[in-house]
Amino acid sequence: MFQNFRLSMAWLHTWFGLLLGFVLMACFFFGSLSVFDREIDRWAIPSSRFEPQPMPSFEKVLRPVFENMQPTKESLDFMRDRVNGPLPDRFDTVRTWGAYTTHRDPVLGLFSGYVVPNAKDPEEGVWGNRTIDPRTGVALPDDQLKIGSRFFYPLHYSLNFQWNSVGYWIVGFAALVMLVALVSGVVMHRKIFREFFTFRPKKATQRSALDLHNMTGVLALPFHFFFAFTGLVIFAGIYFPVSHTQLEPLHELHEKMEAQETGLPHDRSGIAAPLAPVDVMVSEARRRWAAKGMAGEVGLLSLTHVGDANGYVSVYRAGTDRIALVGDGIHFKASTGEVLREDPPRTAVDSVNTFLTGLHLQHFRHWMLRWLYVFGGLMGCVCIATGFIFFVEKRKKQHAKAGRQGARVVDALAVTTVTGMVLAALSILIANRLLPESLPAHWPARGDLEQYIFWASWVVAMAHAFVRSEPVSRGLMNPAWREQCWAAAAMALITVLLNWITTGDHLIKTIWTDTYWPVAGVDLCLLAAAWLAFTAARRLGQRAGIAVQMQPSKAAHA
Repeated sequence: MFQNFRLSMAWLHTWFGLLLGFVLMACFFFGSLSVFDREIDRWAIPSSRFEPQPMPSFEKVLRPVFENMQPTKESLDFMRDRVNGPLPDRFDTVRTWGAYTTHRDPVLGLFSGYVVPNAKDPEEGVWGNRTIDPRTGVALPDDQLKIGSRFFYPLHYSLNFQWNSVGYWIVGFAALVMLVALVSGVVMHRKIFREFFTFRPKKATQRSALDLHNMTGVLALPFHFFFAFTGLVIFAGIYFPVSHTQLEPLHELHEKMEAQETGLPHDRSGIAAPLAPVDVMVSEARRRWAAKGMAGEVGLLSLTHVGDANGYVSVYRAGTDRIALVGDGIHFKASTGEVLREDPPRTAVDSVNTFLTGLHLQHFRHWMLRWLYVFGGLMGCVCIATGFIFFVEKRKKQHAKAGRQGARVVDALAVTTVTGMVLAALSILIANRLLPESLPAHWPARGDLEQYIFWASWVVAMAHAFVRSEPVSRGLMNPAWREQCWAAAAMALITVLLNWITTGDHLIKTIWTDTYWPVAGVDLCLLAAAWLAFTAARRLGQRAGIAVQMQPSKAAHA
């Protein structure tokens, strides 16, 4: 089929990269945004624009909130078909209370799990969630969308397509294909070291696009390989599930045996018991961490089997001083405050897993490395985008002569994936600033409406890309590239202005007067994006003009 092994690798690299490149582009772009997801959250929710807070007092702040929480509507809707009879109006049997935060999160996330009396599976339950101001315990409105951590972040690994975990499988397959594309790319490029230093921007579009594709691919090759691999490792439980297989009984037995070994009860006893002061337990956990020379910030506070004699309190350290994702948990008997267990050092296998997971999720304090993650992700976007451009430039004249539409379709999809995706991201930020705080009762929730605007904007960008793709069938550039770059530049500027108008937080204030870098950083990135889009639009306009001038001269010469 192929003359040599390199040609077979080139075919594999081209077609696998093309088919899954559209998915990988979204993974890289929204993965890059997710590096600063908490900062985007603060930009999107002005009421959360204050400095990160430590875990507040359980007795004074958290307990009153937990006692008033109930399951969410989504959780109840999911459970209705899985119970023998109607669901109760109120859930009083609490399985779990939990509070979590990070060093970049000013607000506090709470979750609570409730036992369903008539559930077919006693292990199943319903869940409640709430986000509060840790200084006061006041809840943030439920309809406000955390655009960074609850939309952009899950979008990069699940496409926000949760039905039967299909989104996870699509992204997982794309990551696997990416590993194949990386290996085949290394094989097909014999002069890989020279390509690291080769970029000729003034050459023809096909040549300069290939140079940039090779350069960004080689420069960030370790980054791309590592993140594709660790992403597959993190979600291995989805791709190789234990539940609903012959291993499920063994897994359940292992959980019970592990509970016996650790001394942490697996089941409720059914005997009521009071709750000892949790703040004292937290203080003791901090003291024990300090005795080991470790930072004592609490990242997760969890209460299991609340109100039961088998209840216990788990205090986990934030662990922002190291890469490995570790909790260093200390567990207390809920009714007495007695220490039941301190998590021992992890085994070698667990240490490797937690290190890889921690390096991928980057919960540690290291701003320079965090920015390197962003640049690595954006280089992945550039590598994929230039791959699309090279594919189209190489084939569009040939397809135009043969009357084929393949190059035109790929070009329109590339516009949709590259510039259309940027327009969709800007649209949700603009919608966030324009939508009123409270909407009419018959309208969708505010956060849902923002998401609808995001997807609608992306669909409009795709329609525009296909409508304007006709010149590609004549061997010319699709003007949608240039037009959507102009739109992105304008929308990025509008987004910064809307933040100023609606909140009063302009760059002079957030940088010099009342320094607040999370919001200033988002605005500065938007201005940088506007400048890049403006520059790209100008360059594309110049290239398009040269191409149009050359068409008549070539025709006359012929």
